[in-house]
Amino acid sequence: MRHACDQNAVHGARFAQRMHRPNHAAALRRQRGVMSVMMPFLLLIALMAGAVALDIGHLYLAQTELQTAADAAALAGAALLFPASSSGPNWSAAQAAAASAVSLNASDGVTLHDASVQSGYWNLSGTPAGMQATTTVPGSYDAAAVQVTVSRAPGLNGGSVSYFLAPLFGMNNGPISATSVAMVSAPGSIAAGGLFPVAIGTCIYSLYWNAQMGTPKIDPSTGAAYEVFFGAGSSVDGCQSGQWTSFQTDANDVPTVRGFIANGNPAALNIGDSIWIEPGTKTTLYSDVSTKAGTNGINVILPVVNDASSASASKQPIVAFAAFHIDKAVGGSGKYIQGHFLAGYEITTGGDGHVGPYYGAYVPPRLAR
Repeated sequence: MRHACDQNAVHGARFAQRMHRPNHAAALRRQRGVMSVMMPFLLLIALMAGAVALDIGHLYLAQTELQTAADAAALAGAALLFPASSSGPNWSAAQAAAASAVSLNASDGVTLHDASVQSGYWNLSGTPAGMQATTTVPGSYDAAAVQVTVSRAPGLNGGSVSYFLAPLFGMNNGPISATSVAMVSAPGSIAAGGLFPVAIGTCIYSLYWNAQMGTPKIDPSTGAAYEVFFGAGSSVDGCQSGQWTSFQTDANDVPTVRGFIANGNPAALNIGDSIWIEPGTKTTLYSDVSTKAGTNGINVILPVVNDASSASASKQPIVAFAAFHIDKAVGGSGKYIQGHFLAGYEITTGGDGHVGPYYGAYVPPRLAR
């Protein structure tokens, strides 16, 4: 009896399996049908993802090339802002140079020729933001600058950048644009060896410097920049023109100052650093200056302080750096240094990104944005 029951159980299990097989097969057929329907959509999604990746990479490369072109053109323009003369910024020459430099570059194989070029003053503090007019009287944070915008768009530089795969989905091209600003700024710091040991007072600039033009004032009797005298009792309208400085060492002995005349400041100096003003007129030092200047004179960079009239040794903070041409030095009973202020004098001793008021000296152009 038990054997018969076992056989019945086995037959029942086999019957159940046979009854289940058709249902399982139908489920497999349904899954294959769903996959066959979904496959085209999955392929379409994969194709779209590939198209996006390819075309975005292509667009990014073209954008990078466009930015490089804008940077190069802005720097080329800024390099001509200050001519090697007593004139102020040459805005038209800078803009022409920037526009011309654009054509030396390409984006996505297309030679560029269209650009929007603007010149003026760029405020490094961002207040105000954007380019200021060339007629602006520059403040402490305003630097002469050139701004260049280059675009690939309809009607500009061969039109928008063409896509590779996106046209399959109705997207044929995309516009791109790049803007760059290059500035020429006055130095806010001077490296070791870059300064001559005479500090001048800011009051002298109200007499001999045209802040609007960024140039020395012209003496109508000579048609050249006014001659300025530093030395024994040298003052104009109560303004002490300048005195010896021993930089950050309180000393006015001949060997120390003579070393500064020959070698400049022993350490880098920034605007805001205090230096020693050392009154006194030691005759022998003017011979050293005369030797250094030679027969044709010499261009030097001088620290500018608020007050150079101290009758005794005192410390004053540096407020700017000025370009000055020493014409000659006279000792004996005279004891003075004679020369004139310069404009458009490029130096390589300014550094580390500091910016100061423009008193004729500037550092090589660099990108502001």
